Amino acid sequence: MSVLSPFDPRPLSGLRDQLTPFRFGTRELISWKSADGTAIEGVLVKPPDYQAGKRYPLLVVIHGGPTGVDMPVLDPDRYYPVEQLVAKGALVLRPNYRGSAGYGEKFRSLNVRNLGLGDCDDVLAGVDHLIKRGMADPARLGAMGWSQGGYISAFLATYSERFRAISVGAGISDWTTYYVNTDIHPFTRQYLKATPWDDPDIYRRTSPITYLSRARTPTLIQHGENDKRVPIPNAYELYQGLKDRGVPTRLIVFKGFGHGIDKPKQQRALMEQNLAWFDEWIWESRSSR
Repeated sequence: MSVLSPFDPRPLSGLRDQLTPFRFGTRELISWKSADGTAIEGVLVKPPDYQAGKRYPLLVVIHGGPTGVDMPVLDPDRYYPVEQLVAKGALVLRPNYRGSAGYGEKFRSLNVRNLGLGDCDDVLAGVDHLIKRGMADPARLGAMGWSQGGYISAFLATYSERFRAISVGAGISDWTTYYVNTDIHPFTRQYLKATPWDDPDIYRRTSPITYLSRARTPTLIQHGENDKRVPIPNAYELYQGLKDRGVPTRLIVFKGFGHGIDKPKQQRALMEQNLAWFDEWIWESRSSR
């Protein structure tokens, strides 16, 4: 009969050692009330040398889905350089807006026939919450997101004048344009409960392009050339609309890519573009212009 040796694990690699020189931001859960009283939760990332009583630039990073969810864990970001932004001295808010998973069916349904409008209320209420707490600088606000997060970012770019800079990644600008081009038509009917021919008003009210006359915010648009989920006409429509309004904007098309930018070199380029965009407009660096 053999006897097992005592458990004595030994490291076989030192991949984690490459993180040793870095000081990461700290993460905590916060909550606030939206405009309609709905309780919203989110993750707040603070700089490692955060000082209470000091106001910081605030950048909102909005997840997709809309049934995605953000948690207070350190995980890799494919599109948005959260740690680099925090290291530059920004707060980062990752809101679990209405429709996010993990909060029950009722919460999941709060953006049915209320896309964009309710979502933006949730984000703006979170921003106001941090301003009222004396943490965020109301003059240095930014927002960014991919897919559904890109749609909400596009909505913020046209619906609100609160932000200094916005980045729209693979976002919907017009629900009718989306509906006639996407590979998942049932998604739109599930949330808007109609086709654009049956109820054009709900498609108009929930589309960022409807509020284009309000747009003032410098907006970066990034999109995959072959995106079938959120086809690229959405990007062209928002880009041309902002240009016609005289709003500073830049469109970057990732050739050969679909809805996700899934190769390391292009992911790095995408993150560096976002870092340069917010460096230019939030920290007022002119080197990227």
